[in-house]
Amino acid sequence: MKILSLASLLVGLAVTVQAADPLDDIFDLDDLRVKIAPWLPYATVLHQGREVILMRHQDPGNTIASRFAVTSRDCPPFCVQPMKVHAEVETLGELELIDYLQRKSDGDDSILVIDSRTSEWTASGTIPGSVNLPWVRLDPAQTEVSDIADILRFDFGAVQLDELWDFSNAKTLVFFCNGPWCGQSPTNIRALLTLGYPPEKLKWYRGGLQSWEQFGFTTVIDQPAGH
Repeated sequence: MKILSLASLLVGLAVTVQAADPLDDIFDLDDLRVKIAPWLPYATVLHQGREVILMRHQDPGNTIASRFAVTSRDCPPFCVQPMKVHAEVETLGELELIDYLQRKSDGDDSILVIDSRTSEWTASGTIPGSVNLPWVRLDPAQTEVSDIADILRFDFGAVQLDELWDFSNAKTLVFFCNGPWCGQSPTNIRALLTLGYPPEKLKWYRGGLQSWEQFGFTTVIDQPAGH
């Protein structure tokens, strides 16, 4: 029996209270009331080198954070995104995303899960196991081409051949941002496709943080460097 307190989940990380009932901070991981799926009560993933229990909020009365409860944002720029950003780029749901997070945490270095949002959004929490790469850093309209090339080489594993790119050993990139009304990660995916990044190596979690928090999943707040 794995009895944990909320405090034990927060050691070394600042975590928003999305994983445990704040009225009762003791719960049994082997007998959770609200599981991810019948066969998956919770998952363990690595975030900044530390283990995080990824689970759902245990209070069935829990509600979504107010910042994601807004239904109407100005369009443009906050317009509803299509179900597929590209015919050959796979759109993921929560279970598929968790599978990629677990594979990455288990040592699969060919996977990178990317939070495309800017700091004003990530300050409120992100998906454990992801890394933050603000969308503007991959947008040719806002970033020097040489800086994008550095990301392709050093972060994504692509190899530059004169004016062309070899993506044969490049990583599979899983992008997400705020939700179906957010165009940040789709903008990055389209830019990478233009550069020749293989569409089968690009994935999109369309639901983003809005869907993630709607299900009450664990979120983490990255600590500043040196903490």
